[in-house]
Amino acid sequence: MNKPLKKIIESALFSSNEPLTFQQLIGLFDSDKPTKNQIKSIIDELNKDYTDRSFEIINVASGYRVQVKAGYEEWISKLSSQTSNRYSKAFLETLVIIAYRQPVTRGDIEEIRGITVNPNIIRNLIEHEWIKVIGHKESPGKPELLATTKKFLDYFNLKSLSELPEAKEVESL
Repeated sequence: MNKPLKKIIESALFSSNEPLTFQQLIGLFDSDKPTKNQIKSIIDELNKDYTDRSFEIINVASGYRVQVKAGYEEWISKLSSQTSNRYSKAFLETLVIIAYRQPVTRGDIEEIRGITVNPNIIRNLIEHEWIKVIGHKESPGKPELLATTKKFLDYFNLKSLSELPEAKEVESL
């Protein structure tokens, strides 16, 4: 059973477009369901098998996924027919403020940046599903409170916000 289980988990991780949770991996089986510990052990074993390969299984906020190891961006980026993932300074500053100060309002962001936030930046961050509205502030006008999402964490290979670099490191970038 261990060998087929390993192959089933490996094929599920390779074929999924999104990270998979333990529950989703366990849900693949109708009977003889593996435990979380068995799945974790198999993922560790797969990563040992991949030691000399260009890919690995990593754990992000939404679950486990297969991705190319760091160091291959120069070649992989040539495959992408999409436009470059270069973001404007305003876009990145807004995202950093939301990530480090959440929950924040648009007014909070404008106060910190000292400039009006382009509504398209907030809209794009929401469309990327990197931020979401989590409520409204109890103040005049009831402004939206913005916070990051699991997709934000996944994109930046983070399991939680506690893994964000120290603010001093971000300032030096």
